[in-house]
Amino acid sequence: MNDAGGPASRGGVTAHSDHAADRIDRDAYEPLPVDVISIQSQVLYGCVGNSAAVPTLQGMGLNVVAVPTVLLSNVPHYDTLHGGPIPTEWFAGFLADLERRNALRHVRAILLGYLGPPEQTAELVEWLERILDEHPGLMLIVDPVMGDHDAGVYVHHDLPPVLRDRLVPLARGLAPNAFELEQLVGEPLPTRDATVAAARTLLTGTTEWVVVTSAAPAQTPSGTVTVLVVTRDAVEEIGHELVTTIARGTGDLFTAVLTGGLLHGLSLVDATRAACDHTVAVLKRTAALGCGELVLDVGPVR
Repeated sequence: MNDAGGPASRGGVTAHSDHAADRIDRDAYEPLPVDVISIQSQVLYGCVGNSAAVPTLQGMGLNVVAVPTVLLSNVPHYDTLHGGPIPTEWFAGFLADLERRNALRHVRAILLGYLGPPEQTAELVEWLERILDEHPGLMLIVDPVMGDHDAGVYVHHDLPPVLRDRLVPLARGLAPNAFELEQLVGEPLPTRDATVAAARTLLTGTTEWVVVTSAAPAQTPSGTVTVLVVTRDAVEEIGHELVTTIARGTGDLFTAVLTGGLLHGLSLVDATRAACDHTVAVLKRTAALGCGELVLDVGPVR
């Protein structure tokens, strides 16, 4: 089938064409009304990274551009795995072409999740510093994906200091789990007070809030999860049911709903409650179906 609207390509590089459709100045048209640029991992099978965030944000009526940092067949917990990090040249080109297409004209938020190797992340940091300077109204939300208490650190050993020193100061908001907050501040945080104090050390410059999931494990009753919403002058504690699962991607799902709620005008606390409620609903559906991957189809996000 001949698709007159699609570019001819060879080896991943667009080939020039004399076809009339390809002589149109497409950049002269209005750009897509993109709300969110989501920069994180992506899988073919499963719901982690962009594969969780994009359909969730779209389910909230938001337009999303997905920029993959890694592209994998599935999460690394299966007996086969194919794919890997997006080549740095491609990744830098993705970001440059978004600007070339004027895709940032309407963007209101950039969401960061699982990042790639150091050389790719260096390109991202440089791009973000410039973009946020040029678009000061943009909301950067960082889910500083590094690991958890069960698995430990599962990213490149050079990434935690880059997150702490270069990316966290650029963010409007942060959404770490308790383990990731510990990596950012360099100390264990078993209690509520320790978690709040640590989170507030990150509230400098443009950073206004930290939402900590699975917080204060030493003080959380069995069968529940504590989420702490920390700002400079307030703390809100939200508890929700613990739903046991082997599925990955719950943090990616949570942060997507949190981001979407904020873009729809919810307060930080209400957006966090909505994220908790939706994540629990997805986990219950996943458990009921006996799946090892998140099953996202639970209806529109409220």
